[in-house]
Amino acid sequence: MINYTKLPAVLLLEDGTVYHGKAAGKIGTTTGEICFNTGMTGYQEIFTDPSYFGQIMVATNSHIGNYGIHHDEIESGAIKIAGLVCKNFNIAFSRKMSDVSIQDYFQDQNIVGISDVDTRSLVRHIRDKGAMNAIISSEILDLEVLKEKLATVPSMAGLELSSQVSTKEPYFSGDENGEHRVAVLDLGVKKNILRNFDSRGVYAKVFPAKTTFEEMQKWNPDGYFISNGPGDPSAMPYAVETVKDILAADKPLFGICLGHQLLAQANGIGTMKMFNGHRGLNHPVKNIITDHCEVTSQNHGFGVIPDEVRKSDKVEITHLNLNDQSIEGIRVKGKKAFSVQYHPESSPGPHDSRYLFDDFVAMMKK
Repeated sequence: MINYTKLPAVLLLEDGTVYHGKAAGKIGTTTGEICFNTGMTGYQEIFTDPSYFGQIMVATNSHIGNYGIHHDEIESGAIKIAGLVCKNFNIAFSRKMSDVSIQDYFQDQNIVGISDVDTRSLVRHIRDKGAMNAIISSEILDLEVLKEKLATVPSMAGLELSSQVSTKEPYFSGDENGEHRVAVLDLGVKKNILRNFDSRGVYAKVFPAKTTFEEMQKWNPDGYFISNGPGDPSAMPYAVETVKDILAADKPLFGICLGHQLLAQANGIGTMKMFNGHRGLNHPVKNIITDHCEVTSQNHGFGVIPDEVRKSDKVEITHLNLNDQSIEGIRVKGKKAFSVQYHPESSPGPHDSRYLFDDFVAMMKK
């Protein structure tokens, strides 16, 4: 068996910064936009979150893989990150209920990573210089060759990625005898979102990203959910039109993350590429309607433009990020529609934001 801890690997950033380390996962080469997540746990959920599609993930926790891989703890059918950068890649694991090691998991799903990197230094660099593309390789160590490959990687700005991670065919989730029916527009939906609907008596039908409102309406749902997902919302006019049609029909609508950005765009509010984005499990958000704070899970590199939200006569602000005052939630005036920028189905608080699902169900009851 190959001892992967002895094989060299290299990480090259778009600005020319180089980090040397050791191979992790599959031997190969991968590219994507580099970003970091500050969560101390939940690496498997991060790996399988479709919102990370096309991104190289830097783990800020020093140990990754230490509690192994349990196949039930996934948010989608496969790993979605483009690659992993970490300090310690722990092949040995201690949790008895785990199925396989992180090394076996990455090799099975063809994921390339690099370990033994000074992630403190790397995160400080990204934080100061902003998001950028990067390349990891454990098969090519020639920096000039890697620079040529990296130069061909497109910027995340302007990329439409949701249709690549969305379901290809509609499917159902929950009890068909549930009290409410919700049409889920899958832009990168996570399994725990569907579990939250199921636990509230919601029968969901999950539709591909480019499904029109007219097609979803044929199922006669009580409400519509616009999911999280990867990519630039400004490159998704098809989804914006769908949201506009839902609003015009005055149907209950709930959006999260990318769905939040699309609801803003449907009301004439622009979106922007953030310098670094928000990715972690401990972001404080204030609900300015109830005057309560929530500890939230976040994963987004784009956001709504704050000044345009504040000037809009179509929406009102419901949630603010207490770290940087970015807009974390809106609701549409005169409509049964609201959204948040974070992931309320996640468990950082652990359940601070689950009430949003209850609010949506109550809205459908009305």
